[in-house]
Amino acid sequence: MASVLVLGANGRLGRASVLAFASAGWQVTAQLRRAPRASLPAGVRQVQCDALDLATLAAAGAGADVIVNALNPDYTQWATLLPPITAATLALAATTGATLMLPGNVYNFGNQLPAVLSEDTPFAATHPKAAQRIALEAALAHAARDRGVRSIVIRAGDFLGDAGTWLDLAMAKGLAQGRFTQMGPTDQPHAWAWLPDLAQVFVLVAERRAMLAPHAVLHVEGLTLTGAQLQQAFEAALGRPLKTKAFPWPWLRLAAPLSPMLRALFQMRYLWQRPHRLDGRRLQALLGEVPQTPLAEVVRQCIAGPGNGSAVVRT
Repeated sequence: MASVLVLGANGRLGRASVLAFASAGWQVTAQLRRAPRASLPAGVRQVQCDALDLATLAAAGAGADVIVNALNPDYTQWATLLPPITAATLALAATTGATLMLPGNVYNFGNQLPAVLSEDTPFAATHPKAAQRIALEAALAHAARDRGVRSIVIRAGDFLGDAGTWLDLAMAKGLAQGRFTQMGPTDQPHAWAWLPDLAQVFVLVAERRAMLAPHAVLHVEGLTLTGAQLQQAFEAALGRPLKTKAFPWPWLRLAAPLSPMLRALFQMRYLWQRPHRLDGRRLQALLGEVPQTPLAEVVRQCIAGPGNGSAVVRT
């Protein structure tokens, strides 16, 4: 039986990955810093420790075929947290001999990112988070070349599903009052990833890892939607029109000097002002068929809420 160690199993992608790998018949070990926020599938082993506890994780991950780095460090402290986490996960992969899998995002392409993003699109370190993500992926590439540590980056858009996303924290927060918040111009395409689909992609790519280069990057097209299309999908699901409200970016700009989190979020405003989509043809060539839940079902599940019983968006 193939085995996987999921780091950050309480996070959004971490939990989705645990569920997807377990459903596919893998032996799953889940690393968490605290008790799971919801029950895990039968047979999943839990390891409660810090992500930098290499000794504990090496023992728990002995014999693992794949390690999924789904760790989600404090958004305001990437500069200090990403380097040691990267070093620790690479050391863990080297010790266990496992292939390291990492979710990538579109930050690497900078604040002037082109409309279509392929695996060959050049990176641009135009802001701190872009530079930090570029350095992270470069470390994986160097480890594959110099140390034989195999790795796969699966790049996707903003998450849909579970709590703590742009959707439930901002865009759909006012549904109960009949409002839908738009983050920018309503005609700009934006890249999204439905978490259950993305987690299934991780499983399918893991099963085909031997077909890939020592360091591989794959893009998940996911759902490319304008703000208008996403709002219309919610209106269709709810059976009623919604008033459009603009996200208060001017207020965020004023408050940013007082809050590291608001300052970091404001730096990402460009993602709602520049159209972009991920080119997923390379992934499709590998898998044949890429998991893709229809938008209407995605929205229905967002409204209904995740399996832990709490609604993602309030209606």
